[in-house]
Amino acid sequence: MTEHRKPPEAAPAPPDGAAARKTPPFRRRVLRPGVITERRRGRRVTDLRVASPGLDDVATVRLLTPDGWRRGSSRTADARSRTAAARWPVLLLLPGADGECTDWTELYGIAELPQLRDVLVVMPSMPLYGFCTDWWNGGAGGPPAVETFHLDELLPLLERDYGAGTRRVVAGQSQGGFGALSYAARRPGLFRAVASFSGFVHPLRHTRAVRTGCAYLGIDWRDVWGDPVRDRANWLAHAPYHLAERLRGSPVYLSCGDGRAGPLDRPDDEPEEDIPGLEDPDDPFPEDAVSPFEVIMRDENEALADRLHTAGVSVRTHFTSGTHSPPYWGRELRRALPTLLRELRGA
Repeated sequence: MTEHRKPPEAAPAPPDGAAARKTPPFRRRVLRPGVITERRRGRRVTDLRVASPGLDDVATVRLLTPDGWRRGSSRTADARSRTAAARWPVLLLLPGADGECTDWTELYGIAELPQLRDVLVVMPSMPLYGFCTDWWNGGAGGPPAVETFHLDELLPLLERDYGAGTRRVVAGQSQGGFGALSYAARRPGLFRAVASFSGFVHPLRHTRAVRTGCAYLGIDWRDVWGDPVRDRANWLAHAPYHLAERLRGSPVYLSCGDGRAGPLDRPDDEPEEDIPGLEDPDDPFPEDAVSPFEVIMRDENEALADRLHTAGVSVRTHFTSGTHSPPYWGRELRRALPTLLRELRGA
């Protein structure tokens, strides 16, 4: 890969008007769930604009469709035999903190991978810093309900109208890695295997990172899961580290760098933007670290790997040098695909 690094996924540069999003709006639009527009971007790439009551907004979903697919199709020509087994197997790819759904095709070139030509690849977006979570919002719930959108609204819609089957695997980068593991643990049996690339997998271990990342974007960090002391149970109910035992039966792939420049980093790449308050004075980052968020992710992923091994979960790890950046996530998706596709196509 030769792309320059994007701003770090764990803390993207603040957009115009980010401060206005300190608390999500509660004035619902009474949206009806469903596809508003459908646009072909290429022979196998289709973008959907989907109305989501859970988000109280319209979101983009990118599909990479298998050979022979058409809207409403299955793997058999006879619609009467469109059983769950005959429908297209699904690879759900979750976004990082910026919420963009296009990285998988535009940065990682997954449309060129021959092993995905018989799979329906689903790439949903989410709101900025959405954390693949139904937000706490002081215990009131309400938008953005990202998990609800991804799992309770989008998947049934795709099964009804786009030929998606119930054989599914899930993967994600950064916050999407958190989401992949959290979804699989919170919904046992929904996914046959899970992969996380530089995932934020143990938020209670680094609440400072959640707090400073949200503050940088003008978001009240307690809106996501609540206060880590008073609302600790809600944090525990979402964190992959604390749900590790519930991943038994689902093979797990974990990858992460160490925050130091690695083989896929270019000499002219800039270090991550400094996020005030991110570094713990009692546990400073290594002097040669250029990606502080990846230092944090490495610590969390090593802790999760140990816990998964102890819990008897089948886990494969790839911990290397490198930064919190797209070139590594594209590489790791390719490394994870044999595990994901073996489970997706197995009996």
